[in-house]
Amino acid sequence: MRHTLLALACLAAGPAFALDAPPPAEAPVLHDIGTAPSAARIEKDVRKLVSFGTRHTLSSQTDPKRGIGAATRWIHDEFERISRECGGCLDIRYVKGTVQGEPRIPQATEVVSVIAIQRGTADPNRYVIMSGDIDSRVSDVMNATADSPGANDNASGIAGTLEAARVLSKYKFPGSIVYAALAGEEQGLFGGKFLAEEAKKDGWRIEAVLNNDMIGNSAGINGVVDNTTARVFAEGTRANESAEEARQRRFTGGEVDSPTRNLARYIDVMADYVPNLDVMMVYRLDRFGRGGHHRPFNDLGYPAVRVMETNEHYDRQHQDLRTENGRVYGDTIEGVDFAYAAKLTALNAVSLAGMALAPPPPAKVGIDGAVSADTTLKWTRPTAAQAPNLAGYKVYWRLTTEPRWTHSRWVGDVTEFTLENTVIDNYFFGVAAVAKDGTESPVVFPGPAGSFGGY
Repeated sequence: MRHTLLALACLAAGPAFALDAPPPAEAPVLHDIGTAPSAARIEKDVRKLVSFGTRHTLSSQTDPKRGIGAATRWIHDEFERISRECGGCLDIRYVKGTVQGEPRIPQATEVVSVIAIQRGTADPNRYVIMSGDIDSRVSDVMNATADSPGANDNASGIAGTLEAARVLSKYKFPGSIVYAALAGEEQGLFGGKFLAEEAKKDGWRIEAVLNNDMIGNSAGINGVVDNTTARVFAEGTRANESAEEARQRRFTGGEVDSPTRNLARYIDVMADYVPNLDVMMVYRLDRFGRGGHHRPFNDLGYPAVRVMETNEHYDRQHQDLRTENGRVYGDTIEGVDFAYAAKLTALNAVSLAGMALAPPPPAKVGIDGAVSADTTLKWTRPTAAQAPNLAGYKVYWRLTTEPRWTHSRWVGDVTEFTLENTVIDNYFFGVAAVAKDGTESPVVFPGPAGSFGGY
């Protein structure tokens, strides 16, 4: 939820400094996007995906009606239909790789994902990504022939990704948005690995990955029914942090301010644009001891989170279709709350839109103030071509025990600001870029621990 931002009375460093007028508090278009996803369209897509019988990674790639091949081709065709509606605004292609000799893929198997890229108008090499998983499974992870509807796990995530593309393709954004349908998740996260590696090789500046894995179940095995909360799982320190970066972090902090954690905080704020929805941030890579398709991106140092339902129902996950002692097992259409899936889709859509509309997160954020009454933050600007809508920057700070940013100050179009009488030892600090329409980037914590990368 949006929290009250308390500005302290502070002065800026530098004799020539003057505050510009702040931009609007928020962009009205985000309210429209936060209510646009359709539960009916999501239901139609989930039912279509279930109709392929099984989407197991090792199922048929050639059968026209059954198996992962048919499902993948349908997703590609659906992206093509969406693109035609926006005048060809999506660049759609397959991302492929062959896997063999793995415990869950022993024989050579082509893992095929589908991505649709909505190119940014000003900074096309800056990407925000929404993903879902194509494949499904039953109790035996190697059973590629049994019916495996995968209605919630994870037809819901694919349907949400398609619906976000329908909504957001009606708009233009300075940054690029990628809609990704990833394969091979249940067999070892291979679709995500191939896309993350390709992005790294091609030099993508990935600002965020929102992995949607099970967004449609509102009734948990614990008996709780909740259609008003979404969980966002976010790891702490970067998986690829160097020894020197870890040494520096020990003395300056940042354990809870990785770009992934500040991405989660950003999504929490954006939930205000979705009626009757709040975010539960979970400070963990994923559910206890489990994994998802955001992890391959985290492994390479990219900010990536898992967005999902708050209360899972384990009888509906990875189960053969059956009834035992009156208890029904299996991931069928009856377990999906489509209105709830539409809410979580809207959460993704407003978060993607906010980041793609905003300027890129500040780069090379540094901080000074040891043994001083004041704290000074410094950062660099992107080029004018990359951020033609840049209005300026906000400085954020909070007590070190606070989970969310509680204080902020608009400081204008500068690259340095001093908070007087604000002792560096007592707070965590960050900087966000602000667009002329009021949209903001995620907050960037100073130093390598919080960096979203360069321009």
